[in-house]
Amino acid sequence: MSNEENKVKEEELKQQEGVEQEVAQEEVEAVGTDADIEWNEESEQEIEESKIAQLEAALLSSEAKVKEQQDSVLRAKAEVDNMRRRTEQQIDKARKYALTKFAEELLPVIDNLERAISHANMENEEVKPIVEGVELTHKTFIDTVAKFGLKEINPEGQPFNPEFHQAMSTQESEDFEPNTVMFVMQKGYELNGRVVRPAMVMVSK
Repeated sequence: MSNEENKVKEEELKQQEGVEQEVAQEEVEAVGTDADIEWNEESEQEIEESKIAQLEAALLSSEAKVKEQQDSVLRAKAEVDNMRRRTEQQIDKARKYALTKFAEELLPVIDNLERAISHANMENEEVKPIVEGVELTHKTFIDTVAKFGLKEINPEGQPFNPEFHQAMSTQESEDFEPNTVMFVMQKGYELNGRVVRPAMVMVSK
């Protein structure tokens, strides 16, 4: 084989080796690119999962805060409602019993009018018009104070009740059941259900 043929052959071999190297390099690069793509996809998936986890945690935290605020609002509303009810009750009591002291001062006036009526001589024609005037005054007085909740306690013949009656004495009796009010020495009075003065009574035994 001549030198020229050898050179040509060598050139062909070199070209073939170059082509094989290029193909091998391309294959290597292709494998590397696929690996990079797979790694990038896995990394993006991890990032997405991390973001989702963070969002879920933030959502749970927000829901907890909202629930806590709702509970606070409900507690505040309940406290306001309770305060309003207490205030209304206090106002109602103040309105009902504001006249207690005034009513206590009026009771001796009522007692004196009743004494005047009970001790008057109705057979005396000169006294009779005066007594009738006192009776009318007494009735008007009682009707007026009743409008404001002041009512008399006159329990004769009723069972003795220590909440409304004050026993001044006890006495055996065949006409009354035991523990019954036989006689009222002094009427009692109550103001809107609250005792201003208990009735002074004699009780059977």
